[in-house]
Amino acid sequence: MTVLFVEYPKCSTCKKAKAWLDEHGIAYEDRHIVEQNPSAEELALWQKRSGLPLRRFFNTSGQKYRALGVKALLDAGMSDEEAFELLASDGMLVKRPLVVGDTFVLVGFREKEWEAQLLP
Repeated sequence: MTVLFVEYPKCSTCKKAKAWLDEHGIAYEDRHIVEQNPSAEELALWQKRSGLPLRRFFNTSGQKYRALGVKALLDAGMSDEEAFELLASDGMLVKRPLVVGDTFVLVGFREKEWEAQLLP
């Protein structure tokens, strides 16, 4: 199994996650989240596959998130379609790292979740 690993290389959490994948011999295709930001369509598919609320896909600790007042926009009733378009407009708005498999998507690096999903 090869997964898609979507990351921002300067992110310390992404570095830890990548080291974890390497340590456990998990094959991955690397994708830079800013240079190749996920499309709105990819994000919508991934969110559905993950089973997570859409808000979990936002990098809530990021400067862009705060500067654009995204929480207020979401609270005001932004549609899912608008949210996916916003996420697709700038990779720095997207929570990272993302691990995308054929039947699952992991958002952020939570070691226990990763072990449960990726290790035999």
